[in-house]
Amino acid sequence: MSKQANILLVDDEPGVRESVQAYLEYADDFQVQVASHANQAWEILQKNPPDLVISDIMMPEVDGYQFLKKLRDDPRYEAIPVVFLTARGMTTDRIQGYNAGCDAYLSKPFDPEELEAIVKNLLERRKATSQANTDASQLAEIAQDIREIKKKLGDSESLATTPPPIKIELTPREQSVLDLVAEGLMNKEIAARLDTSVRNVEKYVSRLFSKTGTNSRTELVRFALKHGLTK
Repeated sequence: MSKQANILLVDDEPGVRESVQAYLEYADDFQVQVASHANQAWEILQKNPPDLVISDIMMPEVDGYQFLKKLRDDPRYEAIPVVFLTARGMTTDRIQGYNAGCDAYLSKPFDPEELEAIVKNLLERRKATSQANTDASQLAEIAQDIREIKKKLGDSESLATTPPPIKIELTPREQSVLDLVAEGLMNKEIAARLDTSVRNVEKYVSRLFSKTGTNSRTELVRFALKHGLTK
């Protein structure tokens, strides 16, 4: 992983804390914060939110289920993956853990390599989900920009459609890609619509940037609408 992952380990057994922390920091160079009880973990979490939490269930005052519920009820931390590491390994215990919202459940004694594999998998999944959310957010911003551009061009006489100063010749495929960009679609969606590869779409978008002298999708759409290259 390019960024050192930050893990919060919560367990009231000093031996477990020390061994798990040492293993994860040595095996994958994770940054592991430790807490001996849930209240201490909550304080740490608010100061330095982790990428993943490993928590015991049987702890004094606030048990693992209560701690997990507090996480899931807080919008700031609800998406953090949680691994339960506990001596309670009955099927009913595991079911209760998953119903409470944990992402994985390991019974003590456990194989540290299995814990490592679970941690890696959950971190990769969170990274992928985060990227998907970022892409969706960017798409929404681009679509909003395009709507505003179209509105301004429609409302303003000063920006009325005019012939381009230099005639721009577009191939049929370049025109199709331009029209879909103007609809606010991203490369992956355009590729699916045109039954081609994302790489090909990237190539056509790059050509459109070059032919229009623009550097971004919003600039491209603004230019195309202003000069009548798309509707």
